Amino acid sequence: MRALFLPTKPSTIPMGGIGFPELIIIFLVLLLVFGAKRIPEIARGIGKGIREFKSATNEISREIENEGQGRQINEPQAPQQGAPQPRQGQQQRPQGQPQDRPSEPAAEEPADGGSQSPGATESNAQGQEKEQPS
Repeated sequence: MRALFLPTKPSTIPMGGIGFPELIIIFLVLLLVFGAKRIPEIARGIGKGIREFKSATNEISREIENEGQGRQINEPQAPQQGAPQPRQGQQQRPQGQPQDRPSEPAAEEPADGGSQSPGATESNAQGQEKEQPS
């Protein structure tokens, strides 16, 4: 046996599930609770609050946009594609000039051909002196 499916009209829910009958009921409850004289005052207060909220959100969004534009202006421009970039940590040296320090430190031997004294110093690759352990 076949189940019979009736085509149904897709339900549209206006204003988050609040229809016209629900709005009338809400209005009548407000009328009973606050009275006819206070409803216009309440409506004005609600309208004013909504306006203030919208202006505050617009102001915040404008500030965010201005800050984003300010960052784009202040950011340094990317170098052109044809220009080579030095690697980080390396300094550019003019071509043809010798390096200040050799790539490997040379072993220093005393001029007298003997061993170094316990208080002697030895230079390392950075050009700094350190005491040799005895």
